[in-house]
Amino acid sequence: MADAPASILVLNGPNLNRLGSRETDIYGAGTLADLERNLRSDFPTVAFVFAQSNHEGALIDALHRAADDEGTTGVVLNGGGFTHTSVALRDAIAAIDIPVVEVHISNIHAREPFRHESLTGAACVGVITGLGFAGYRLAVRYLLESQVEDRRS
Repeated sequence: MADAPASILVLNGPNLNRLGSRETDIYGAGTLADLERNLRSDFPTVAFVFAQSNHEGALIDALHRAADDEGTTGVVLNGGGFTHTSVALRDAIAAIDIPVVEVHISNIHAREPFRHESLTGAACVGVITGLGFAGYRLAVRYLLESQVEDRRS
């Protein structure tokens, strides 16, 4: 029996629906639709679930749904501004048994001091920051490779 394709949730938080028009000097000209199209193209065998919300509870609900779906391999999370403020989002990540990789398009450590701390990052398996959309690709690659490693164990 062939292994089921990997299913990865790509979860984007507040204001990321404005990519392409929001502070392009920081976030670039690519849109959320561009990101989703690029990931589907780069990883054609992955079953992606894409979600974006400006509401903290909706992000938490999406994490819970992913954890309850036995087919979900992992989560790529850009929590946006909630990264720096949300204990509830951090606790939701810690409460689930699937790996979450935190991603930031900009380098949060090179920005305003309040962005330097990630409350959610410590609950994730890793954090990728400052590599633009490439950070999402690296996170997906990590999740796929860790899935292969888990099967070998």
